[in-house]
Amino acid sequence: MKVFTTGQVAKICKVAPRTVSKWFDSGRLRGYRIPGSQDRRIPREYLIKFLKEHGMPLGDLEDEAMAKVLLVGQDQVLIENLKKQLPLERSFKIQIAASGFEAGIQAESFHPDCIVVDYSIGRIDAQQICQNLRRNSEYAETIVIALLPDDGSQITVDRAHVNESFKKPFDVALLAERLRTLIGARKELV
Repeated sequence: MKVFTTGQVAKICKVAPRTVSKWFDSGRLRGYRIPGSQDRRIPREYLIKFLKEHGMPLGDLEDEAMAKVLLVGQDQVLIENLKKQLPLERSFKIQIAASGFEAGIQAESFHPDCIVVDYSIGRIDAQQICQNLRRNSEYAETIVIALLPDDGSQITVDRAHVNESFKKPFDVALLAERLRTLIGARKELV
């Protein structure tokens, strides 16, 4: 468990250390005092919760506190349902890419923990996205999930490029829960 001093919290929040002490003393920011001293310590999870509750930016904590999901697809119903199941206030940030080209640009700037590729954008495009991701060592640890269409075709996914696959129609809540589990195993989400 990572713990911060009031000075470190002040730097993260861009406020004076005295302000952090006031938040702590008033009970708004939870933490503990070191026995035998007046020093305060704020556990990471309490700090993140405090920042979210007060609408403050997470700053450097965002990468470790937020699960980033890149959804490559054009199915608006799927996109909206996934956004409902994985809301921002529950530590999820979702970006959307409509094509392979857009996915490459988004992946570079967004650095997602998981990329969900909807094969309804085109089987060849979808497979190309998955292959390109695995060729790049920067995305070796990125979770890749394929969403396969239920159009009667026998699409097979290469397990070297894809961690898991879901065949349509499926319950979006099940996909959301799987994302929480897979990303949560790698990151400590608050």
